[in-house]
Amino acid sequence: MKAIKISMLALTLGLMSFSTINPVQNNVAKVATTGGLVWKAESIDVGEIPQGTPKTIEYEFKNNTDKDVLITNVKPACGCTAADYTKTAIAPGKTGYVKATYNAAAAGTFNKSVTVTTNAEETPKVLTFKGTVIAKS
Repeated sequence: MKAIKISMLALTLGLMSFSTINPVQNNVAKVATTGGLVWKAESIDVGEIPQGTPKTIEYEFKNNTDKDVLITNVKPACGCTAADYTKTAIAPGKTGYVKATYNAAAAGTFNKSVTVTTNAEETPKVLTFKGTVIAKS
């Protein structure tokens, strides 16, 4: 009788261990297949730029997914920055770009961002750039 109880306990523990392994394996597989855009740089330091001279910062990415990627929205954080981006679908293995043009009107340091939304990722990507605008003499 004691041997049967020990066997049942061992069997129960074995089944519980087996059932907790499967969800972990499924999550690992899920993580491996999500995302797929690889950005050359997500944050760029432009250094010093002269006041009144617009500066264009280009972010490049590669589509490492198995489907076409479309940029659906690009939103600069302020009115001092204009944005441009690849408007056509980016095929698997190809590259696309997002350009941010900062107007450099005010002297001093700056730290700005551009938020990019695509059909490949649920969470928008926030790209940043910083530098210092040098006042005209």
